[in-house]
Amino acid sequence: MIDFKSRLLSITLAILCLNPAHAQDVEVELVLLADASGSIDQAEIAFQRRGYAEAITDPAVVRVIEGSAYGRIAVTYVEWAANQAVVADWAVIDGAESAAAFAEAILAPPRRAFGRNAIGAALLEGKRLIDENAHDGWRRVIDFSGDSANNFSGPSIAEAREAVLAAGIVINGLAIACPLPCSGQPRPGLRDAYERQIMGGPGAFVVVADGTTTFADAVRRKLILEIGGLRPARRHAAR
Repeated sequence: MIDFKSRLLSITLAILCLNPAHAQDVEVELVLLADASGSIDQAEIAFQRRGYAEAITDPAVVRVIEGSAYGRIAVTYVEWAANQAVVADWAVIDGAESAAAFAEAILAPPRRAFGRNAIGAALLEGKRLIDENAHDGWRRVIDFSGDSANNFSGPSIAEAREAVLAAGIVINGLAIACPLPCSGQPRPGLRDAYERQIMGGPGAFVVVADGTTTFADAVRRKLILEIGGLRPARRHAAR
């Protein structure tokens, strides 16, 4: 005969299994998809990585992480081109020390993504990384950065975007509107292209890195918005 306590435990476990929210362990699962396509040379790869490393360790970003409901986030840094390469694997950031360790992981590996743009494939890889990681975040976000909205191979952007949004994942954009480190002429219309073709989901937005702001500042602002669940003044959230 099953005693009362055993039956109560069985019922409790069954209820928890029906409520996946109980397993949530981080504020957000965040994939940082950084452009490593042919238009980004080795010096720009290094500049871009330094920008993300500086942003993730910025005291303002760390304060937002620590002040979130869960007090921590899960994040991975991936470079994309014709292929995708994980530069820094999933890590939990819950303060300055873990942020510094993740920043170090971003800066260390060699470049492993090459070729022309395959944005659709990159978005689907971001979805896979979120679906298959060991974390359960209250929010799930792909942070996509790039200097164009062209797609030369693989799944279409529209097809991949639809699959990502259907999975409940938000896509935010970081439009690199001038050559890194943003000393050239801005690329006209890139923000609009990102807003129309790439970003999507509740509260989705695009931040632009151009001649009026440093790349690290743009990344920092974007991380604060994403981690804090905030929205910039200008947004065109799709769906």
